[in-house]
Amino acid sequence: MKRAVTLSALAVLLAVTAAAPSSSATPAPAPGAPPTAAGTAATATAQRAHPGTLLDAVPRRGVLRVCTTGDYRPFTYLDPKTGKYRGVDIEMARDLATSLDAKPRYVATTWAKLVGDLTAGRCDIGMGGVSITLPRARAAYFSEPTREDGKTPIVRCEDKDRYRTLQQIDRPGTTVVVNPGGTNEEFARAHIKRATITVHPDNTTIFDEIVAGRADVMMTDASETRYQAKVHPELCAVHPDEPFSFSEKAYALPRGDDAFKAYVDQWVHLAKNDGTYRKYEDAWMK
Repeated sequence: MKRAVTLSALAVLLAVTAAAPSSSATPAPAPGAPPTAAGTAATATAQRAHPGTLLDAVPRRGVLRVCTTGDYRPFTYLDPKTGKYRGVDIEMARDLATSLDAKPRYVATTWAKLVGDLTAGRCDIGMGGVSITLPRARAAYFSEPTREDGKTPIVRCEDKDRYRTLQQIDRPGTTVVVNPGGTNEEFARAHIKRATITVHPDNTTIFDEIVAGRADVMMTDASETRYQAKVHPELCAVHPDEPFSFSEKAYALPRGDDAFKAYVDQWVHLAKNDGTYRKYEDAWMK
């Protein structure tokens, strides 16, 4: 009987001891007080154990991996002479990386593979004139849009009054050139039934096909037609202020990472309203 009483008393003592705070535990800081070294270390340990959002992983890694095609001026361009990327969204990528205490690392992709590379985890963000589409939005998040855009023709200047409407373009004898795998090809195949569609694999030289007369029209984003008309005096953008379609450009983000999306949204919002995005765009467009 005495042994049973002793065991019961011991059980009660152990329960009380377990419930009591440990004398070695770090006390919670007072409201408004800076975090203690022990608290900061505990937070860092918890983040390493649970990587969670890219908002924590990118600063920890020190690298922001950016999927980009490198073939879509003025937004992204891989200069074959220097091997370096340039463009509006390349500048924006550097700014985003800096804001996260990281450096950008550019991951080469194509328009057909961009979203797949993002969802497979080969990069943290897709940048470079990416248009928001519903099929893409099923697989990825999009940031707050950076600009509005839409499909419009670019033609030889002597033909600028000949190809103003889809009806004028979609005629036998007209050759419409497209780059593969993106929204330009999608738009052309949806609207062109009688004209000839030809696919040119290199978006950096595709406009030379029109200059040389091997194609008559390309329908692409108004922003690109403006830029290409600037660098190819033989070409004219047709009604870029009144495109055939409406679209918006944004940055593609991993679906499900709400914290990272919220951060990128806020960063884009600030860049659009403090003149940063306009400064980079004007450097290419003017």
